[in-house]
Amino acid sequence: MTRIDGKALSNTIKGEIAAEVKRISMSQQRPPHLAAVLVGDDPASAVYVRNKVTSCEKIGFESTLIKKRESTTEEELLEIVRELNEDKDVDGFIVQLPLPKHINEHRITLAIDPNKDVDGFHPTNFGKMAQGLPTFLPATPFGIMTMLDRYNIEIQGKNCVVLGRSNIVGTPISILLSRKAKPGNATVTLCHSRTKNLEEYTRKADVIVIALGIPNYLKADMVKEGVVIIDVGINRIEAPERKSGYKLVGDADFDEVAPKCSFITPVPGGVGPMTVTSLLTNTLQSYKNTFKIQ
Repeated sequence: MTRIDGKALSNTIKGEIAAEVKRISMSQQRPPHLAAVLVGDDPASAVYVRNKVTSCEKIGFESTLIKKRESTTEEELLEIVRELNEDKDVDGFIVQLPLPKHINEHRITLAIDPNKDVDGFHPTNFGKMAQGLPTFLPATPFGIMTMLDRYNIEIQGKNCVVLGRSNIVGTPISILLSRKAKPGNATVTLCHSRTKNLEEYTRKADVIVIALGIPNYLKADMVKEGVVIIDVGINRIEAPERKSGYKLVGDADFDEVAPKCSFITPVPGGVGPMTVTSLLTNTLQSYKNTFKIQ
């Protein structure tokens, strides 16, 4: 069993990005610039955005964090998006999800300039991805594909099962796994809450990507020997024995399924760090697009 070390791989790729930024920024007037908009006080979102800002600083990016109150109106947020769209010194930006319930997330996503949509959520970028055209890939699926590539995990012709059909992870990763590319060319089954006899699919799977948000859902009797498991779930559960009172676990029961795996991502330290790295990669590409750098 090989643990796919997302943290170590993320640090390696950040080093590669930093070297490229140092090389190309010397001939430009400014470094790449990523902005993040955070509305409200969701703790998980705050940590995620802080990690993005810290990562920017380490690799030579400029970063801007725009924090707004929970009571910020949809129109006020749309105005912030408009200003970022028009700011020529900002290469890419993200509006951290989830947003407060009174704000329509779909409307905000549609308002983002696709050329600055480094989260890869805009329908224009999603459509290009589906057709195999160059575009910004959604950060988490992009990170998963990078891990498969860097660990030389062959998925061509393999039976891949994706658990979860969200627009952020499940649906886009199912498309990427099946594309005519490397890695790719897999036969993909997309399962969800309405799938009957789900275990019948997972027991036949060579690769499982699980993004359900249910702690320790995937058990040993649901998978076969040699399976590859990519666990996207990050769940906080009570752990009285720990000082913090909680611990983070994935959607797969790691202790149960790991002995049967050929490769598996741990939680934490697996997919999570690669999501941030993918966002930085997209921002660098946007910067290169702006200055027409090969």
